[in-house]
Amino acid sequence: MNLTKHSHACVRLEKDGQTLVIDPGGFSEQDAAVGADAVLVTHEHPDHFDEGRLRAALDANPAAEIWTLRSVADQVSAAFPGRVHTVGDGDTFTAAGFDVQVHGQLHAVIHPDIPRITNVGYLVDGSVFHPGDALTLPGQSVDTLLVPVMAPWNKVGEIIDYVREIGPRRALDVHDALLTGLARPVYDRMLGPDGPGVAGADHLRLAPGESVGL
Repeated sequence: MNLTKHSHACVRLEKDGQTLVIDPGGFSEQDAAVGADAVLVTHEHPDHFDEGRLRAALDANPAAEIWTLRSVADQVSAAFPGRVHTVGDGDTFTAAGFDVQVHGQLHAVIHPDIPRITNVGYLVDGSVFHPGDALTLPGQSVDTLLVPVMAPWNKVGEIIDYVREIGPRRALDVHDALLTGLARPVYDRMLGPDGPGVAGADHLRLAPGESVGL
């Protein structure tokens, strides 16, 4: 499997000539989902879900389909009849040749005064876990954890403990569009071998467009 990082929380997974894209939102490139055979969306916030980017993907590939939770599906099903599938915690399905498990139910708490929305994470091929906007535990070991390193709802100590609890072989930064150039080395140090440590996980940060073989 090959993983390509797009801006913010969006990643592209490729294997056996098939492409799966997760969370092509408003902070990602306009064509982040173009070329996808399947698209997964974790929740409705605009940095993860953008209808224009989904439309570009589904127009480019008439066979492409979307898997997402109900709050997103209700917004796009009419535009893409028969191509949007609603999923929730505990569901399993196959999308573009990838086996996917769904974990989680709610977005992390931003503030007690802000109502929580639904959020799901996706475990792909039992190997790569994208939690969306929550520190969801997938209930099993994973090879590659996509780590939401910076958001209004988290702090770096929570992220370090999250990686430690899951114990992946590789921790790869996502949800990083709000980090400035000055902040990135700080997060690299905190999550890397010179910081508190993340239980032996290799910490990896890719620039948008960079890829890694998994």
